[in-house]
Amino acid sequence: MSRHEQARFLLIASMDVLPDREAIFNEVYNAEHVPALLAVPGVVSIRRYRRRPVKLSIGGVVREFNFETEPKYTALYEIETPEVLLSEEWSKAVELGRWAEQVRPHTRNRRHTLHELI
Repeated sequence: MSRHEQARFLLIASMDVLPDREAIFNEVYNAEHVPALLAVPGVVSIRRYRRRPVKLSIGGVVREFNFETEPKYTALYEIETPEVLLSEEWSKAVELGRWAEQVRPHTRNRRHTLHELI
């Protein structure tokens, strides 16, 4: 079984960050936070995204959506089980580096949802 086949759950973490903190937010997320969480047993992959407006055809009509109230940044965490999120390794990893003191306090509009593969 491949690692991706083991990922039966998807944690979606979305948030905004204060505009004057975006540079450090992205630097720390990419260079410290993601590598620390990827080292946690049961974390299969992590991918980050930035919200963009979307145009799509629905019923033959092109519609544009730009939900300004939705968080600007989203990270997708493929994990093996929900218990990964309660593990000692996860608890330590989310506090490592500059994230806890220099980034997390400047985030807003945070959302965390867990989804199970069906």
